[in-house]
Amino acid sequence: MNILTMEHITRAYTNRVVLDDVNFSINDHDKIGVIGVNGMGKSTLLKIIAGVETCDAGKISLRHHTRIAYLPQTPVFGEEETVLEAVLGELLPEQDRWSAEAEARAMLNSLGITGHEDRVARLSGGQKKRVALVRTLLTPSEILVLDEPTNHLDNAMAEYLEGYLTARKGALVLVTHDRYFLDRVVNRIVEVDQGKLYTYPGSYADYVRLREARLDSALATERKRKSLLRTELQWLMRGARARSTKQKAHIDRIRAMQAIEDISAESTVEMTSLASRMGRKTVEADGLGMSRGGRQLFSGFSYHFLKNDRIGIIGPNGCGKTTLLKILAGRLTPDAGTVEVGQTVKIGFFSQENEELDGSLRAIDYIREVGEYIRTPEGLVSASSLMERFLFDGTMSWSRIDNLSGGERRRLYLMRILMGAPNVLILDEPTNDLDIRTLTVLEDYLDAFEGIVITVSHDRYFLDRTVRRLFAFEDGTIRRYEGNYSDYLIRQAVEEAEAAEKAAAGAARGRSGNRGVPTARRGAAGDTDGSSISDGGKPAAVSSDSRAGWKVREKKLRFTFSEAREFETIEEDIASLEAEIGRLHDTMAAHATDAARLTALTAELEAAEQALSGKMERWVYLTELNDRIREAGS
Repeated sequence: MNILTMEHITRAYTNRVVLDDVNFSINDHDKIGVIGVNGMGKSTLLKIIAGVETCDAGKISLRHHTRIAYLPQTPVFGEEETVLEAVLGELLPEQDRWSAEAEARAMLNSLGITGHEDRVARLSGGQKKRVALVRTLLTPSEILVLDEPTNHLDNAMAEYLEGYLTARKGALVLVTHDRYFLDRVVNRIVEVDQGKLYTYPGSYADYVRLREARLDSALATERKRKSLLRTELQWLMRGARARSTKQKAHIDRIRAMQAIEDISAESTVEMTSLASRMGRKTVEADGLGMSRGGRQLFSGFSYHFLKNDRIGIIGPNGCGKTTLLKILAGRLTPDAGTVEVGQTVKIGFFSQENEELDGSLRAIDYIREVGEYIRTPEGLVSASSLMERFLFDGTMSWSRIDNLSGGERRRLYLMRILMGAPNVLILDEPTNDLDIRTLTVLEDYLDAFEGIVITVSHDRYFLDRTVRRLFAFEDGTIRRYEGNYSDYLIRQAVEEAEAAEKAAAGAARGRSGNRGVPTARRGAAGDTDGSSISDGGKPAAVSSDSRAGWKVREKKLRFTFSEAREFETIEEDIASLEAEIGRLHDTMAAHATDAARLTALTAELEAAEQALSGKMERWVYLTELNDRIREAGS
């Protein structure tokens, strides 16, 4: 059921139109992700939906008694408010406050805010955003509007929020650049582009395919129009008679075709890979340790970075990730250990805080501080030309930095760092406030970058796409994992399963001993012999006890008949599902303009993807079981 409708909405700032005669609607079960290049009007759309801003023209209709809860990009609190007061406020009558307070405390803890009586004014920007998020989630509403809720959330927090929003009833409209989050939470994507809104059913993966089909179709239509226009103009040049009504109508159609604005391939951020030559010695960390406020963040960290390393650093908020980056960049001195940097190393440090941006400067002057001309693989390029590559047109180039959006400032800051041609890139949360198109180009840039990349990020997609080794903060230590973030999750799941299996085996042995059933002969030291479970975890066929003369035959580890059949065919089943998903993708691209057909195809695609996910999980289980059976038999 439709609960909000926006018709012919227009909104402009000075000479810049961000929403141009657009229509938009929200149904009560919609979960909508709003995406687009920074500065295109995503936050403006959310503010108009929430009633925080008004439109210049158009009509908004809201179903009677519909409540809206809104999380702004930069929340505001009272100076003296405690965390709990800021969350609860005047939302509920006194008699309901006890249960609401318990829920608020639990949600704050899940998002890493444990000081419930602390003053909000003393919290960091990221902590304030999380407090505001809890306040918004607890506000009773039929439409939940969230502007960048995933910023400042670590991976565990993002997964918690995913689960909460997926289970929540009611409509949801959010802006986020977390592509995995969009894939798992939303069922509709709305793109804001050049003042227009484009709607796509399905998740982010569906949006990527359907958007490409839309752009291809639009460009094909444009090519046909220009071809027809050339033919018509040639007819006109031959001296068409303009006396008859038919000829006049023909000429009017030609003029109408000429008046249509040209459609061209979209402009994207362009980043040319620049890097200085690096010698044999890079960055060498030995025995690093650091404490803050009497708490040990990490100790004994050593690693010599290799040329072309792609390192990701993960861990909960406040564990010391940014501190480690600043030590590696030479901006902090560690409590223990040393960092040695080679003479040819040139570090580019992209901080969370945009600390090097002077808001009073014009954007072009900020870039010119690096140089009027920059040498690239294609030759010398002027600063103004480089800004155009980064989607800063003439007007924006001459704007003060204070007048740019948060995402535009981040893009400008990134541009300046890359212009310095570093050969070691240290990136602290580079995905915060960067739009998805810029992130995609940054990922491509890092693929071609000839140097070392060290990044802290909570963006799981970005980590999967860019890193090949992870350092994870775990209980005051930094542990090394090979592979990307998905590989790390698989390793964690396997370790948890192994730990649970060992715990279950230990509990089983304990219960067996309590019943007086001997399972192994124990020596003087109390160690079991090899007849029960060896250190390698191999089960024995028989255990014995010389005193009682008992023999207990343990169950042999093997496939059941159905598992054996399933293991033989499961890879073919997976291949069939992958082929079906590919076919559905192609069909959706061919019906990009048929909304009803796309909805049906999206439902089929979701069912196929769920089936594939289930098969993949089953394949992992059966493969691990097969490996254990082989080990037991060897």
